[in-house]
Amino acid sequence: MKSSTIKRIAAIGLASLMTVGAFASCGDDKGGSSSSGSKKGDASKGSVYYLNFKPEQDEAWQNLAKTYTKATGTKVTVVTAAEGTYEQTLTSELAKDEAPTLFQVNGPVGLAKWTDFCMDLKDTDIYSQLTSQDFALKDGDAVKGIAYVIESYGIIYNKTLLQKYCDSDFASVKSIDDINSFDKLKTVADEIQKNKDKLGVKGAFTSAGMDSSSDWRFKTHLANLPIYFEYKDSNVGDKDKLDGTYLDNYKNIWDLYITDSTCKATELASKTGAEAETEFINGDAVFFQNGSWEYGAVTEGGLKDDDLGMLPIYIGVGDEAKQGLCTGTENYWCINDEASDDDKAATAEFINWCVTSDEGTAAMADKMGFVIPFKAAKESTNVFVKIDKELTEAGKTPVSWNFTTMPSEDWKDGVGAALTQYAAGTGDWDAVKKAFVDNWATEKAKTAEE
Repeated sequence: MKSSTIKRIAAIGLASLMTVGAFASCGDDKGGSSSSGSKKGDASKGSVYYLNFKPEQDEAWQNLAKTYTKATGTKVTVVTAAEGTYEQTLTSELAKDEAPTLFQVNGPVGLAKWTDFCMDLKDTDIYSQLTSQDFALKDGDAVKGIAYVIESYGIIYNKTLLQKYCDSDFASVKSIDDINSFDKLKTVADEIQKNKDKLGVKGAFTSAGMDSSSDWRFKTHLANLPIYFEYKDSNVGDKDKLDGTYLDNYKNIWDLYITDSTCKATELASKTGAEAETEFINGDAVFFQNGSWEYGAVTEGGLKDDDLGMLPIYIGVGDEAKQGLCTGTENYWCINDEASDDDKAATAEFINWCVTSDEGTAAMADKMGFVIPFKAAKESTNVFVKIDKELTEAGKTPVSWNFTTMPSEDWKDGVGAALTQYAAGTGDWDAVKKAFVDNWATEKAKTAEE
């Protein structure tokens, strides 16, 4: 291994892990490209090692890698990090002689940590395939990352069960279309919880697990909502200090999740993402906060498109009737600049094939449920993607993803720990506010010092 690589990995290991997670990605373009942009390397002599971030897409990536290897002869290895361990896995794997040729960062904060390992992609074929340069992640003039998927998340619901509620004699809300605010959502959830035996469910919401396989749904995805509305008030895209204006609203939606649930709030510390997914698939709960990436899992579990819907996450702020789903990306492919020229060339050729070939675009759209921001993109069959499109076309305003501005993993972990303690009754909401606001300022200051 190059001594420069060892030194950089060591420096990253000594620094506080304050990145909003780096994630996995694909690779270099046809013919290869060095960080200076000059064409180098022979793709036919190289190989690809993709460190995948998304466990739910592991099987699809493994199959696509086999298809590519069979068609081209280029070896593609896909390794999927265990849920919640990507950052540690990436740090460890990049220190090895056989390091990933392809990895992922979540945006500017993630790039700040890994930029020295990110090849300049501006001369690669995949960069020319982007539908907008807004999907490129830059460091000065260098293109260090390329967004490869646009996703949406909200409150997934079982349409059959929710309609059963609407048709019941105890329902105050008689139409799913009328659930367009936090107050309406709370009314529905409370009535479902109160009458769960009549509806044949265990709770309105699946368990809000705070195990590492699930806590990102709340310390990151749900936490995005109060941040989004605070940014919107100030007409900014980032802040060094938060006011915490909407943390009471955050509390209200969290209280709803942990009260109108399939389990006791005191059990959430050990509840996993897989358990919540199973509860939803089995019809034990009506609502499940998650995203478009869940489409494959829930349909493979037996649910049909007609069974599925998705609501915006309402927290009682703004013109909720005009609110859309949370839509955006934090997934940027980066090619390891420390890889050999041949491997960089092979990696770039592989990811370009992923977003231009019939096999690649079909797999990303149909098997992975992705909307990809490339010219040859295939329209997704994912029902949640279609819902997002319908809501936007109806004039609803999507909620932007602001994860990339969250100052560090330490900040998110602090929020997650405080949420867990609050749910268990061993902590109060003031501790959540402190973790959210005070730790934000502290971690932002650390980032600025670096």
